[in-house]
Amino acid sequence: MSKDLKKYIAEFIGTAILVLFGCGTAVITGGDILPTALAFGLAIVAAAYAIGDISGCHVNPAVSLAMFINKKLNSKQFCGYVIAQVIGALCGSLLLWAILALSGTDKSVAGLGANAFISNNIAGMWGSILVEVALTFVFIYTILGVTSDKDKAHIAGIVIGLTLTFVHILGIGLTGTSVNPARSLAPALLMGGNALSQVWVFILAPLVGAALAACAFKYLNKR
Repeated sequence: MSKDLKKYIAEFIGTAILVLFGCGTAVITGGDILPTALAFGLAIVAAAYAIGDISGCHVNPAVSLAMFINKKLNSKQFCGYVIAQVIGALCGSLLLWAILALSGTDKSVAGLGANAFISNNIAGMWGSILVEVALTFVFIYTILGVTSDKDKAHIAGIVIGLTLTFVHILGIGLTGTSVNPARSLAPALLMGGNALSQVWVFILAPLVGAALAACAFKYLNKR
């Protein structure tokens, strides 16, 4: 098995875990902020120490874009990572859907952890874009900072997980927190309706935030 294929499989597994446990906790707790934020953060910690040595544990197209911009991935690898992440997210959402179905919970009520605008008007759309760009910028900048120093490698997973947690603490009440296009696309595809019509914000805004963070890091953190 090639090294790249191992990386793609690792990204598939890691993203499925993130979506299942993060979105699953959001559904089960009714979007309770602290448990949901911790679930997303702890899922990243677990994945980082499980697959970090294989793929770097991006489990997020926004992270992969930042790594691509900073020349840590080539174009082929970037595409492979994103495809694996999207498929992994879909499998995580499908597994959550199956669990809910077996428990007698209607997915249309549970929502599968899909994101949504702050409100159903144009201000809500722009507000959501601003929130997602800002939160993703902070998250990605932290990742780039902690992973650029080999001396910090042993704590990188914890730092990244805690950062994702505090990003969610702010964002859950506003947009449900995406900062991850794959995590948002998967439940939206299964839910349809407003979730699907609004998902472009939760794909585009995190990618913009990631690109801004990558560029800022590239020029501000030069050694």
